[in-house]
Amino acid sequence: MRSAIEKRVSRRKFEQEALTIEEKEKIISLIHQLNGESGLRMEFLEDGSGAFQKLRKSYGLFTNVRSLVLMKGKKEDKDLKEKIGYYGEDLVLAITDLGLGTCWVGGTFDPDEFTIDSDEELACVVVMGKVAAPSLTEKMVRSATHRKGKSIEERIKSDQPLPQWIKNGMEVVLLAPSAKNTQKTIFRYENNILIAEIVDDYSMDLIDLGIAKKHFEIGAGGKFEFGNSGVFHLS
Repeated sequence: MRSAIEKRVSRRKFEQEALTIEEKEKIISLIHQLNGESGLRMEFLEDGSGAFQKLRKSYGLFTNVRSLVLMKGKKEDKDLKEKIGYYGEDLVLAITDLGLGTCWVGGTFDPDEFTIDSDEELACVVVMGKVAAPSLTEKMVRSATHRKGKSIEERIKSDQPLPQWIKNGMEVVLLAPSAKNTQKTIFRYENNILIAEIVDDYSMDLIDLGIAKKHFEIGAGGKFEFGNSGVFHLS
């Protein structure tokens, strides 16, 4: 999983070649597993291209979008968006390990193209597909939308020197994707208690919180509680 983190970048231009039957089966199987663990209702669509056909010239410059995953769950789940980020990042990294490109997409698609049950909320989608070397357009978009990453010191506040396990976790957090690369999730280590929190003033913020927590766990081990300002347990 660490290798997938290090090699993954958001991809917006895909080849026209469809996913193989084996790739689709692996992705669907993992979605079922993660839905069972989380209570989410993530759903694979072999062809969700209709949601992007009217928005090709908008931010993101998506090309040849076809397969995607609807990142959704029950409206009543108070931790819905955070779970989507947390379990969705597991899915994204597994898809990366299949050699496919992926991108979290929060707004530049038409949600009316999808059928969502009345008790569900669609938070975002993850697009995927075969990718070649990044195009000039992709490089320009990435350059325009990504600033220099924040340092560990900017992402964690502490009243004492950081133990090595926290440093290990934070190194992986720095590699986590976030909406518009804002990197808003902040970690606090005070009185030997570690929490993760985010200023929840944007639709993707709690998703980013879940992604950041997942990355920390990959680097440090242990487990975060769900919820904004959720506490981390090392064992």
